[in-house]
Amino acid sequence: QVQLVESGGASVQAGGSLRLSCAASGFSFRTYTMTWYRQGPGKERELVASIAAVVPGQIMYGNSVRGRFAISRNNAANMVYLQMNNLQPEDTAVYYCSVRIPPQRFWGQGTQVTVSA
Repeated sequence: QVQLVESGGASVQAGGSLRLSCAASGFSFRTYTMTWYRQGPGKERELVASIAAVVPGQIMYGNSVRGRFAISRNNAANMVYLQMNNLQPEDTAVYYCSVRIPPQRFWGQGTQVTVSA
């Protein structure tokens, strides 16, 4: 079955950096676009970044993170990463790794990122 396991969340001060990882299994990883989402307290879930199956491939970022975050993947290791730099308090959220395998979207359990001012 599809499994997505995120790691790397932590509490940091504003201006700091974190690298999130997502270990994927149970599907043909190199075939699918991988996406990071986040959900902050009292907010709707929003797209952070996505990366197409083929590397180098199409990469998309949410407006609020463009220029500060970088998504990457290692198809040999079935891993996707999110490098987050210059973190700000508004980046505080649970970050989720996700893949859409039609007709269903699969989610990991999430990893908490907390940024203090």
